[in-house]
Amino acid sequence: MSVIPVFDRDLLRRYDGPGPRYTSYPTAPHFDVRFGESDYRRQARTSNDDPVPSPLSVYVHVPFCHSACYYCACTRIIARNPARGREYIERLAIEIDLQSKLFDRDRPLTQIHFGGGTPNFLGAEGILAIMARLESAFSFDPEANREFSVELDPRHADAQLVADIAAAGINRISLGIQDFDGDVQKSINRIQSVAQTAELIDAARANGMRSINVDLIYGLPKQNERAFGQTLDTVVGMRPDRIAAYSYAHLPNHFKAQNQIQAKDLPSAEDKLGLLALAIDKLTTAGYVYIGMDHFALPEDELVQAQERGSLHRNFQGYSTRAECDLIGLGMSSIGKVGNAYVQNAKELPAYYTALLSGHLPIVRGYELTVQDRVVGDAIQSLMCHCRLEKNAFGRRHDLVFDEYFESELARLAPLAADGLVNLKSDCIEITPRGRLLMRVVAMCFDRHLHKVQVVPHKFSNVV
Repeated sequence: MSVIPVFDRDLLRRYDGPGPRYTSYPTAPHFDVRFGESDYRRQARTSNDDPVPSPLSVYVHVPFCHSACYYCACTRIIARNPARGREYIERLAIEIDLQSKLFDRDRPLTQIHFGGGTPNFLGAEGILAIMARLESAFSFDPEANREFSVELDPRHADAQLVADIAAAGINRISLGIQDFDGDVQKSINRIQSVAQTAELIDAARANGMRSINVDLIYGLPKQNERAFGQTLDTVVGMRPDRIAAYSYAHLPNHFKAQNQIQAKDLPSAEDKLGLLALAIDKLTTAGYVYIGMDHFALPEDELVQAQERGSLHRNFQGYSTRAECDLIGLGMSSIGKVGNAYVQNAKELPAYYTALLSGHLPIVRGYELTVQDRVVGDAIQSLMCHCRLEKNAFGRRHDLVFDEYFESELARLAPLAADGLVNLKSDCIEITPRGRLLMRVVAMCFDRHLHKVQVVPHKFSNVV
């Protein structure tokens, strides 16, 4: 059932502060360089030996962009020479072959996601070459079961590219918009027309793609409610299946390109809350369901259906419908999760290339989950995806007495319950409509790693 979050400015002001997005638990700052290639290979062998091995999901990171968007916090490389993309594809082919040898061929590859950077830097030919290599190395799931998606920058794509990748099996696209206002676009170095975006959406529908997502950002320089409202109206008129409305985190000491943004041009904290309120109002009024965090989807979308079934999942790509998959990360800086471990590739291109050319996986760090990590991670997943924890079912699943195991966590939740963010019942914990915009704060109460050490603000964005 759709629940519209209650927008309470006082509570949002009071609880706003740095916190994890919980695309993993433990979060990436806890990954350890002592976890290496041999540990990952062991996890892959163990996952193959499961009585019912998990299907496979692949994330392909393409780091290249044609130009710098000043707001960007992604791992990316500015490049203009197409030869750099061709070289990258050659190295990816090596990694695909190395990875594929670790997994039994009877495990279907059911998800592929190209992210970046700008995947269409490689052009349709490059994306198709990677798809062909994956298909030769893994066993693709039957077409009806596949979720194959690509992030596209509309400034460097057209209807023909969409048609070409659709013919190769891509059935979902995600388009970056951020804001259509001209003053905002100039201030972030991203000039993009409505027509460029509409062309790709129309092409995706014409070529039978099953889902279209667009990304927006609130809190950008020069934004105001009037102009952002026009962007929201334009996007709603395009009727994408999903809309992500992200909060801009201004961290110029951490992301070099953000130094190009003038702090005086940023909306105040109060004005930024107004932009969030406007987005929630316009999107929910237009019929979009609030999934959680930054995500909205139409009622018939698979994300909404997964949330209603209780199968929604959260990983490094955000919300996902395939909780059962082992995730293989490919490309520079990519993160995967196989068996009971997270693993990350080298963040610098030379180190990534050097490892592959020497016949090794480019793994630089990871984390092997303990039993406690799996228990706590399950609790956080339930809260982030479903806003609810059923104590008895959870206790049976993990062979524990909920209130005893989580005694400290329940104590940390008590002030949030007093403020109306959660209901602490005898049989369950519920995040209320008033607490839905602060679900990260609720999840943080369960984060045992976070409470062992002092929070380092620059490692996390603010929760609002």
